[in-house]
Amino acid sequence: MFYDVVVVGAGPAGSSAACTVARQGRSVLMIDKSEFPRDKCCGDGLTTMALRLSEKLGLDIGNLDNLEIVDEALVHFPYGRKESFPLPGEGIYAAIAPRAEYDLALVDLARGLNTEVSLGHKFSSIRFEEDKTFLEIEGIGEVATSFVIAADGAWSPVRRALNLDENPNRGEWLAFRQYVSGISSENNKLHVWFEKDLLPGYAWSFPLPNGRANVGFGVLKSQNYSASEIADLARSLFERKSVSETLGGNLELEGRQTAWPIPARVNKKKLAYESVIFIGDAAASTDILTGEGIGQALLTGILAGKAIQSSNDPKAVVAEYENSVKRHLFADHRMSVILQSILSRPTGAEFALRSAAQTTWTKRNFARWMFEDYPRALLFTPKRWKKGVFDSEGAYNRKLDL
Repeated sequence: MFYDVVVVGAGPAGSSAACTVARQGRSVLMIDKSEFPRDKCCGDGLTTMALRLSEKLGLDIGNLDNLEIVDEALVHFPYGRKESFPLPGEGIYAAIAPRAEYDLALVDLARGLNTEVSLGHKFSSIRFEEDKTFLEIEGIGEVATSFVIAADGAWSPVRRALNLDENPNRGEWLAFRQYVSGISSENNKLHVWFEKDLLPGYAWSFPLPNGRANVGFGVLKSQNYSASEIADLARSLFERKSVSETLGGNLELEGRQTAWPIPARVNKKKLAYESVIFIGDAAASTDILTGEGIGQALLTGILAGKAIQSSNDPKAVVAEYENSVKRHLFADHRMSVILQSILSRPTGAEFALRSAAQTTWTKRNFARWMFEDYPRALLFTPKRWKKGVFDSEGAYNRKLDL
């Protein structure tokens, strides 16, 4: 059987690519080894970029049962100060949605655009023959295609099958997440704690409806914590005074705490090979400053789909995709690395946050920057300036049926 494009992996990256290609009228097969809905260890946060791209794809987030829209971030400084950073009111700039719901909604969107979706089927092998690429898929057999979009995560079986696993390190970040319930409405806000021992990482509590929240923390692997030290950090998360006093003493833990490595080195990864394009975590596209990856996954998926639209020649498609990723992400990655060095020290983080909290204007614009309303390095890359880029509205600037 032949498909114009085969997408391996049905997370946000894969689904966004499938939607983009399917809208071109091309035949698309999207496979994933898991059945959906499936959980993914994540903070569940949707930044402004992720929300705008979701809207662009045609996703109605109003249909998500556990969506929580956020209008401010309560930031806890390294030395105990707390400040509220409000977001603008025109549209949605930040929201929380469990990945089990959000990812399924994107899969359903792709399916509605005539993508053939085969869940519970695992990629096995790949080979190239003249102008076609052949994939062996468990439970399906061999399929032929013109292009493969690998959205198969940090461990990318497609990358390994091509012997492109050039770095055994799976992630720059290590994140832990725990769902909790029993938080009172006045305490269940979006909190970010810049704890001294986690810097440049941080802890978070992201609100969900009915007194529930996604609570976790992320640390850089370069901090050289031992496995036992990281385990101690995870076990003691809710014993931290700053966390327990903020969320209250009636918390109930739901299920188990989960952990996941997060790759964030898009400028060092091979983004394509022959007719194969890597996106999302398979391209290590996560923001190295925050560990945020949903917006970047959606973006790389859309860029891959547009590149395929630009030509039928694999070399031209690969060149277009690589150049697009460089234009959209490389400068921001470099800026994030610079800012990370500042935030790695308590005094540096404290100074940066106090500077951001100086006025109502600085607070609002720091919140917009933090939630990716505009790219990290936009001020230093004027080629990306467009009219209204610094005062654009949030996503879904219409009444949602919530």
